[in-house]
Amino acid sequence: MASVHPLRSSDRAVTSGHGDTPNPRRVAMLSAHTSPLDQPGTGDAGGMNVYVVETARRLAEAGTEVEIFTRGTSSALPSTVELAPGVLVRHITAGPFEGLVKQDLPGQLCAMTSGVMRVEASRPEGWYDLIHSHYWLSGQVGWLASERWRIPLVHSMHTMAKVKNLELAEGDAPEPNIRIIGEQQVVDAASRLTANTDDEARQLIELYGADPARVDVVHPGVDLDVFSPHPTARDRGSVRVEAGIGHEEFVLLFVGRIQPLKAPDLLIRALASLRTDRPDLPVRAVVCGGPSGSGLDRPTALEDLARDLGVLDKVTFLTPTSREHLADLFRAADLTVVPSYSESFGLVAVESQACGTPVVAANVGGLRTAVADQVSGVLVEGHNPDDYARVMARLADDRIRLRELSHGAVAHASTFGWEHTTAGLLDTYRAAREHFTGIDLAATYGSHD
Repeated sequence: MASVHPLRSSDRAVTSGHGDTPNPRRVAMLSAHTSPLDQPGTGDAGGMNVYVVETARRLAEAGTEVEIFTRGTSSALPSTVELAPGVLVRHITAGPFEGLVKQDLPGQLCAMTSGVMRVEASRPEGWYDLIHSHYWLSGQVGWLASERWRIPLVHSMHTMAKVKNLELAEGDAPEPNIRIIGEQQVVDAASRLTANTDDEARQLIELYGADPARVDVVHPGVDLDVFSPHPTARDRGSVRVEAGIGHEEFVLLFVGRIQPLKAPDLLIRALASLRTDRPDLPVRAVVCGGPSGSGLDRPTALEDLARDLGVLDKVTFLTPTSREHLADLFRAADLTVVPSYSESFGLVAVESQACGTPVVAANVGGLRTAVADQVSGVLVEGHNPDDYARVMARLADDRIRLRELSHGAVAHASTFGWEHTTAGLLDTYRAAREHFTGIDLAATYGSHD
């Protein structure tokens, strides 16, 4: 297998671009299965939603208008919503508004594609310069639209079935073959692929046979204005009081969707281990998120586990919240725990570190990039709760080391600003347009005037 030496987004920001190929004026961005307007942390909304919103806003600020196509899930929502200046969200009717889970959506891809095509058909020819699809379901729509409109398709996988199946959580159902086949088709059809990390780039090449020359590594970012170590009007103490957290408690925070893949149960088991081995340590787990994926089958499973292990009184459950309040929670915690079985990046880890809160995370996938081991946090091999408990106890006992990691966390997170992500995406877009052979780009660019 050929080695991978993709160009990082931070490197791209200082390059001169690709010949005379301009940035696209308009991008059709596809996020079929989850809307950028959804609250991250519940349903299928998570880091990808944040990625789509943040990059779309910054692309528009850089002069590239973005139209985001997503499946409508409520009749109360207007067909078009302005997310930000230069960014429109279009809700496409594809199947019933409510009652469809992600697993049902392959049957609605034809309707989704038809809706996207109708929007483009109402525009002058050559309205969109490029398609950027997120997740394989969107890639299926983008594949057909790319051929119909004769413009390049850039695709971001975010997660991959083959990777998830290799790192499956105990008791979790494997990803179906229909997804594996669909992902392979999108990889083969895309003009370029973006990967969150070098790890993901290697997985695309080794597991899906992607052409290394068409894979770009573009790290996701973090909003360093919202996620910072500087408290808002509500200081650490007031946030703790509001959440029912004791002033002296050592707080372990989990943020994310409640499903086996994210392993929130590991935090509860590690808490139980700490309570047994270190009864002198005042420790509390805070879980901020909602059921998702296979976690919907047992929405109270985490609470039931805490009750069975005798630690329910030491667990605080919070519903998903705004980005600003989430930053307050990070600052109020002592450690953020990200024990996922698979992560293409781990946006929560970077957001926590930007707030000065070190991370204890599983040594898997993109978390190896998101967390600088022993600098901004600690990476743990495997998923043994006792191993996590030992790391947590050591840090609780060594506040000097905890402060060192806190300083390292802020420094590490500062390298992941969204402006670097946006620069990387624009470079990928120019490369896709420069090498796309299905259309006369100069003619298309001129046709907007």
